[in-house]
Amino acid sequence: MTTTTTTPPPDDGPRRYTDAQAALDAARGLYDASLARLRDHLQRFLAGEDFPQRVRACYPRVAVHIDTVARADTPLAYGFVAGPGRYETTLTRPDLFGDYYLEQFRLLLRNHGVALEIGSSTQPIPVHFSFAEHDHVEGTLTPERRTLMRDLFDLPDLGAMDDGIANGTHEPTPDASGAAVHPLALFTAARVDYSLHRLRHYTGTTPEHFQNFVLFTNYQFYIDEFIKLGHELMHLPRGQASLFEGGSGDGQDDGYVAFVEPGNVVMRRTGCTLEPGDFLGAPPPRLPQMPAYHLVRHDRAGITMVNIGVGPSNAKTITDHIAVLRPHAWIMLGHCAGLRTTQQLGDYVLAHGYVREDHVLDEELPLWVPIPPLAEIQVALEAAVADVTQLERSELKRVMRTGTVASTDNRNWELLPFHHSHSTPERRFSQSRAIALDMESATIAANGFRFRVPYGTLLCVSDKPLHGEIKLPGMANHFYRERVNQHLRIGLRAVELLRRNGIDQLHSRKLRSFAEVAFQ
Repeated sequence: MTTTTTTPPPDDGPRRYTDAQAALDAARGLYDASLARLRDHLQRFLAGEDFPQRVRACYPRVAVHIDTVARADTPLAYGFVAGPGRYETTLTRPDLFGDYYLEQFRLLLRNHGVALEIGSSTQPIPVHFSFAEHDHVEGTLTPERRTLMRDLFDLPDLGAMDDGIANGTHEPTPDASGAAVHPLALFTAARVDYSLHRLRHYTGTTPEHFQNFVLFTNYQFYIDEFIKLGHELMHLPRGQASLFEGGSGDGQDDGYVAFVEPGNVVMRRTGCTLEPGDFLGAPPPRLPQMPAYHLVRHDRAGITMVNIGVGPSNAKTITDHIAVLRPHAWIMLGHCAGLRTTQQLGDYVLAHGYVREDHVLDEELPLWVPIPPLAEIQVALEAAVADVTQLERSELKRVMRTGTVASTDNRNWELLPFHHSHSTPERRFSQSRAIALDMESATIAANGFRFRVPYGTLLCVSDKPLHGEIKLPGMANHFYRERVNQHLRIGLRAVELLRRNGIDQLHSRKLRSFAEVAFQ
């Protein structure tokens, strides 16, 4: 079948705005009109109507033109472009990213003093990304109508969704005049939409529930404790001091208003008003691959916790998608193998460096790229350990060691040759000065570096295979009972400290290059 393409009636071109809210309202209007057009035609198609032409609707875009080499005078690591030229990006889901876009627009206007151009782009919205939350369209179509649907509507184009901008491999595209157009954001609208759909699939919750502080774990025991604490907190009235050990103790409200579990099951805090969407969730018949749980605040500065399971592949997958939400930080809380004789089961490891033997990011982020520790995260984690354990100085150092963490993609690394080989695990760990080994931490940190998301790692020693202390059922059960709750509370306390110290302090210049996008 051959079809021509029909696009929405042309508007009068991009408009210029010097007010951030007006610019956002314009982008929202364009997006809503495009979405309404796609949904209207899709419903008519499902009702049996055919169209003589391909139906197309495009994302809105924002652009700025800078004609000076003068740099913005700002203490922030974002909110400005690298030099003169034209910069633009496509936009999606203003209902979800409205506050984020508004901040980026305000910073561009303040730092450069130029108008924002808002107009329609030429990047089509794939029809799959126009579906409402509970739409399951293709399952209602015959094979013939599914084929025809692909002829009439735009499908996701992987060529518009790569991570070249984040990876530093993006080549600017020319505009109609031949001038280079540089990106304003790490992700195009289509790339963002793709990840939003993947998050639903992998975590069992919608992106709207995700918070700006994310904890990752590789054990369900931590999730069980998080659920328990979340439920307890929801039964405390608003205005009561934080439930979490090591809290401020100043009687101020912690701001948590809801706890959300897979299936979008929402529990509101005592005294909080129920919302219409709270009744739409239902526990899934089985947990998704990487279930997510959310302690929600109105300002989205709450805590999301995800059980990523075991292995670097899962760690890369979930961080690839959560990155489009532009969180303020993510932290790994999990178990590790202690590599030093002086370590005891239950000791903590605060990572300040990583050995990357996970292999899942070698193409996107070469091994010669260092993954630096971020001072703000390190200080918060160390302070959280001190607050929760109530230990100081030498006693604190006795239970927490700072050092290099090695991550491997080989769960049975212990079975590799340890003698008569050019390179053995034991030799590499010794040469790297690693003090702990796991399968996820280096991946999470490296993807944080790649996507400009502040990262940190606090692990707990659960076995010492180099020294004959392997996990046994009885030992494991005792260890989990003794340490998981404390370890989780340390992570929660670290988030409280990061939030209190201010978000602006988190987004370090260490994560940004000399030719960087303006959006955070």
